[in-house]
Amino acid sequence: MKLRGQNVFLKFLELSDAEALLRLELKNRDFFQRYTALRDDDFYTLEGQRDRIRKNNELKNLDRLYSFGIYLLETGELIGNITLSEVVRGALQSGWIGYALDQDHNGKGYMTEAVRLVVSYAFDVLRLHRIEAGVMPHNLASIKVLEKAGFHQEGIAKKNVKINGRWEDHQILAIINEKEEETEMKA
Repeated sequence: MKLRGQNVFLKFLELSDAEALLRLELKNRDFFQRYTALRDDDFYTLEGQRDRIRKNNELKNLDRLYSFGIYLLETGELIGNITLSEVVRGALQSGWIGYALDQDHNGKGYMTEAVRLVVSYAFDVLRLHRIEAGVMPHNLASIKVLEKAGFHQEGIAKKNVKINGRWEDHQILAIINEKEEETEMKA
């Protein structure tokens, strides 16, 4: 299954993507590390990426996590990943979005496009009501991506995620499935 935009397409990561994913992670290790939890050296191996893909696919089958590769439409190059995680059903019908994009491709609108594609998938296919994101307040580019995709700021979660060994504050942003609310009001 592919989610197609104007410049990028998304597809679930498969074992055949492990080498490209490893190249992406190695190339951007220092850049990504500024915004993610510490990862051990095993993560940066081919087997580490295969394990990551296998675990993500298991969680997809359990309806708990959906991990996509972000590919350039023109060349098919893997330039990032985007994940809808912490999917909760029942009264919440929600999930969290997180992403990483090759530093060389930042500022070109690719991530905003990818976020919009995942939000559409989450609302239209998974029928979620709410998607949240947490971003370190100084990561203005990521906040801008989310706001361009329709997210609104809700507040600061104090020291809630350990990044590079330090507990960091995160700006919480969210988007609500307005189409779902309109449909419910008409019923």
